[in-house]
Amino acid sequence: MQENDQENFKRELGLLDGTMLVVGSMIGSGIFIVSADIARQVGSAGWLTLIWLISGLITIIAAVSYGELSAMFPKAGGQYVYLKEAYNKLIAFLYGWSFFAVIQTGTIAAVGVAFSKFASYLYEPFSDENILYELGSFKLNAAQIVSILTIVLLTFINSRGVKNGKILQTVLTIIKILSLLGLIVFGLTLAAKASVWDANWADAWTTRSFNKDTGSWLPISGTALISGISAAMVGSLFSSDAWNGVTFIAGEIKNPKRNVGFSLFLGTFIVTIIYVLTNLMYLAVIPLDEIATAKSDRVAVVASQYIFGNIGTLIIAIMIMISTFACNNGLIMAGARVYYTMATDGLFFKKAAVLNKFSVPSWALWAQCIWASALCLTGKYGDLLDFVIIIVLIFYILTIYGIFILRKKMPDVERPYKAFGYPFLPLLYIVIASAICISLLITKFSTCGWGVLIMLTGIPVYYLTKPKES
Repeated sequence: MQENDQENFKRELGLLDGTMLVVGSMIGSGIFIVSADIARQVGSAGWLTLIWLISGLITIIAAVSYGELSAMFPKAGGQYVYLKEAYNKLIAFLYGWSFFAVIQTGTIAAVGVAFSKFASYLYEPFSDENILYELGSFKLNAAQIVSILTIVLLTFINSRGVKNGKILQTVLTIIKILSLLGLIVFGLTLAAKASVWDANWADAWTTRSFNKDTGSWLPISGTALISGISAAMVGSLFSSDAWNGVTFIAGEIKNPKRNVGFSLFLGTFIVTIIYVLTNLMYLAVIPLDEIATAKSDRVAVVASQYIFGNIGTLIIAIMIMISTFACNNGLIMAGARVYYTMATDGLFFKKAAVLNKFSVPSWALWAQCIWASALCLTGKYGDLLDFVIIIVLIFYILTIYGIFILRKKMPDVERPYKAFGYPFLPLLYIVIASAICISLLITKFSTCGWGVLIMLTGIPVYYLTKPKES
């Protein structure tokens, strides 16, 4: 049944569209905000830059490793399909379950909330301080309404066919890349000061952490340093995530055996370069103490004020709104394809397996929309990031280990593209990502523990709902 359904998808996306989906889904609001928290955790220019670089490099390693899997299984569902082929339906279901419960919908909610946070810059009543309704401890604010409306609008656009979503994604992502590059160039040419740069790099590798209560720096080393680095990497890894979205829509990509893997590499490479350059621009324009203490962590706003004066905040607000809007478009488009593939396997609501007259899984799109909107109402999107990143990393580790399993299990299957640097680079990814997971569970158990628990609750759900024949 699934093969026929795969044919009903229209292959309308080329290499440029695939690459723009990767870039557009990766660059959300993180690069504009996260550097403040990283600066507080590690307290030096060298470590700030290194953390972004490490996050970028391990993301590229993961992406080029996925190239082998995407060429072997060039159909809708991506990572879910790889896990099912390498392991079994239970592992694949746990991924799909976590994906719907937290990973994709939680990310869509967090990005939607970031959009409304910056929309309130342009129009004050959109602020989260504008409470519209109260019932007991529940408060409904304007920002939540704005984020839900953007999710509904993007879901509607994507339910009308992949072409609409594709055009919107490519145009917005090109605007986003150009505006970020513009910010970097203007920052380095108009506002860079040798004195700021020299001061930031004077103690480039001296690690310290910032105490918000006392407003002072404390030197850190040993276990405190390890926990600081892993806490700092949550933000940079989250900012570099969602690159795998292009694998979910492989059923709609032209020549997927070549284009999916190639767009994974190109997209992650472009984003890593942009992220590192953006941080070098921050360090050339803003003293490190100001990066660490930026109001609401909005480092890009501080940089933009140095570069463009008072109008800088508006420029950044508009940039971030375009950025988060394009990011959510990519997430919404890609996510529904996973529920579609699960449903064709009998592991999700049957209606999610139906394509509408525009050849897109509209029921799956709207189910995702409703749950992501509900998550917007919790207002706990800071915690959502911790929930999300631990599960995301666990499944990345499992998927990349799946390459080793499939080489043994299916030695004769055609592999148009082989994982770059196999077995060394995939193993390196597994080791680094496992170390980050362990230190996150130790240092942020209250939130990351919940993430793992949500994933594990999928086990009884699987056995209660799985079809008898499997």
